[in-house]
Amino acid sequence: MFTGIVEAVGTVEELERRGTSQRTTVRCPGILDEVRLGDSMCIDGVCQTVVAVTSDAFAFESVPETLRLTTIGSWRRGRRVNVERSLKVGARLSGHWVLGHVDGVIALLERSDAGDSAELRFSLPNELAPQVARKGSVAIDGVSLTVTGLDDRSFGIALIPFTLVHTTLGEKRVGDRLNIETDVLAKYVVRLTERTGRFGDASSGVTESLLEQAGFLGGKSSG
Repeated sequence: MFTGIVEAVGTVEELERRGTSQRTTVRCPGILDEVRLGDSMCIDGVCQTVVAVTSDAFAFESVPETLRLTTIGSWRRGRRVNVERSLKVGARLSGHWVLGHVDGVIALLERSDAGDSAELRFSLPNELAPQVARKGSVAIDGVSLTVTGLDDRSFGIALIPFTLVHTTLGEKRVGDRLNIETDVLAKYVVRLTERTGRFGDASSGVTESLLEQAGFLGGKSSG
């Protein structure tokens, strides 16, 4: 379990294909003192198991399914990646619940820089559209973000100066591909409505108004 609050930006040092799998070594000094073999790490939004660790680097192995569903299979040496250690019990949750289970790969469609902040718009696959709500949460390359705009095919987010400096999102350009994980709460809401087939029917007790009040759906904009 993670929060989408990036702790450090690491650098890919080694990539080794081993049959159908890939072993990746990331240099990331400063946060590895408490990391042990078998620990979970979130790298660009992907939960992976530490198989080797030193004072300034760690390695993980990705299976074919991970290489197919995330951007890891296209990485090259020197790539900068967002890194977050797993959440400690009792720690403050500053972002949102992030599992590190990537739902797909999206493309950066537009970027607008305004001073030291930026607005980005990403593609939105049809199958993920029901799980994304305006003012809801998403994790993009492991960064917890709030959806600021939404239509049937894309969604937007706004980046404050801190996020631009302390994550890799400030380096992204139109056409770049990134990992996305939708909010796990949204997944359960969609699953519930699919099973009942009665979403919006007051007799079911599951209405849009109820879900919005409970925080599962983003509130309506006032402007």
